[in-house]
Amino acid sequence: MTSIHDVAALAQVSIKTVSRVVNKAPNVSPALRDRVQAAIDQLGYRPNQSARRLAGGRSFMIAFLYNNPAPGYVSRIQIGAAWRCRELGYHLVVEPISPGGEERFEVLDRLVAALRPDGVLLVPPLSDDKELLARLAEMSLPYARIAGAGEMPGFTIQTPEQAGGRMVADHLLGLGHRRIGVITPPLTHHAALRRVDGFRDGLAAAGLAIDDDLFVQGHFDFASGIEAGEALLALPQPPTAIFATNDEMALGVLTLAHRIGLRVPEDLSVAGFDDTSASLTSWPPLTTVRQPLEDMSRCVIDALARGPAETPDFQFTLIERGSSGPLA
Repeated sequence: MTSIHDVAALAQVSIKTVSRVVNKAPNVSPALRDRVQAAIDQLGYRPNQSARRLAGGRSFMIAFLYNNPAPGYVSRIQIGAAWRCRELGYHLVVEPISPGGEERFEVLDRLVAALRPDGVLLVPPLSDDKELLARLAEMSLPYARIAGAGEMPGFTIQTPEQAGGRMVADHLLGLGHRRIGVITPPLTHHAALRRVDGFRDGLAAAGLAIDDDLFVQGHFDFASGIEAGEALLALPQPPTAIFATNDEMALGVLTLAHRIGLRVPEDLSVAGFDDTSASLTSWPPLTTVRQPLEDMSRCVIDALARGPAETPDFQFTLIERGSSGPLA
């Protein structure tokens, strides 16, 4: 069986250099990395994972814990994280948690006892779960958050949620809509609540009074989009447009509109948030705010695997599609 010593001899480098290449260490020149990789490929060398763990004191595993009810959002985060883990020689371990998160400590304890991951990736609402973050700190287990609110010790990607909400407001107001319903996030999604703040900013800038009846809370899932849409469209003066603060709820509104015979966007404009895959395949395709979800998750994996670096300035973009149109 080919060993690390064989690779080192063929590449004419030290065993330590081969180990750095195998472990994707950043402090190896491209020419040296190519030479070692060529030796690995020629000999068909496959590193022993147990030996890697013992030598480096790492498991080469990163855990992704989530209880976000939006599958489109979660899948894009997971795809970006899994690809980056593969590129860095890591494995991604995915652990879904129930919506209430009651078993999150039990899951974490089992995960650490069995695998001892090198870090944990968190997305809302777990990224704002102070008890969970405290438990991770007690375990000395590094964590990194996407869209986490508040100043916490772990690596956090701050996201321009308020600016995203303002984009939607400006878009729908620019189309002539003045009575716009908003399906707000669950209160546990602290970052997403800023989308509503941004939308309110847009209304204020247009000189429109805030009508609290037009703000209905959802649960970030498809069913609550239908339910909140029904409440909004049952108002004595129903809205001519609805902004749902994530795509899952917006898709629920689209389904409701088709069910009750409303034309989109002629009778009702609909906008979402996240730009998940389903937003492009719905009918009509959904106007939404694009988050670079895969890029953000790759950045988090880098921080956990290699140590925190300067966080890129991630931007959100309004994507106009067929679900929004001028006020008739």
